[in-house]
Amino acid sequence: MPGFGDIVQRAFYLGVGIASYAGEQATGRLAEVREKAQKLADEMVARGEMSTEEARRFVEDMMKQGQQQIKQPPSEPTTPKEPRRIEILEDDEEPTPEKPPEVNNLRDQVQSLQDELRRLQNE
Repeated sequence: MPGFGDIVQRAFYLGVGIASYAGEQATGRLAEVREKAQKLADEMVARGEMSTEEARRFVEDMMKQGQQQIKQPPSEPTTPKEPRRIEILEDDEEPTPEKPPEVNNLRDQVQSLQDELRRLQNE
């Protein structure tokens, strides 16, 4: 049976391998984007819609945008500020949607009336 150190080492190598693979994929995609942007710029220059200097700037701008998107992961617009609540349900329970505050108020009133009834029955 492998020791704990061996497991940690394998997990580390797995993480390094995954990071390396992701980097290779990103580099490949970036090269594809550069190639497509260059083809588009060349076509626009051939049609006379853009000068060669504008085409060069266009390709550079596209590459900068692509690199910024790689460096900055997409931000979630609704990032929660606290952890998500986890409810533990019994097997026969089904999750219920959030109820309006009136329901909770009524539930509290019913509970207090039931408590009062029990108290009166015991007297």
